[in-house]
Amino acid sequence: MIDEALVDCYTDSEMVTAMMTAIQDHLDLPFTTKVLGLTVNVVAVDLNEAGDVVALCTSNRKRQRIPLVDLPIPDPPPGGAQWVAAFRRFARNR
Repeated sequence: MIDEALVDCYTDSEMVTAMMTAIQDHLDLPFTTKVLGLTVNVVAVDLNEAGDVVALCTSNRKRQRIPLVDLPIPDPPPGGAQWVAAFRRFARNR
């Protein structure tokens, strides 16, 4: 999956953007999960100002960006969650 997403990438920035785009294309949003005991809705995946892939989470009209590598995936996982797992492998090996 990682090789599929990174086929035309040369720089680290291109690779991160390609992985984020693959996640956006395949991950079923929104979905609900728990972050530090709080139920949140994951409504989008994006890049933050530092160029990290983050999940945009909402709860009670509040919004929080959580690094995708730290986001708990619910059980059962949403469709496309295997792309999040692939991204985590990619991020560990960067």
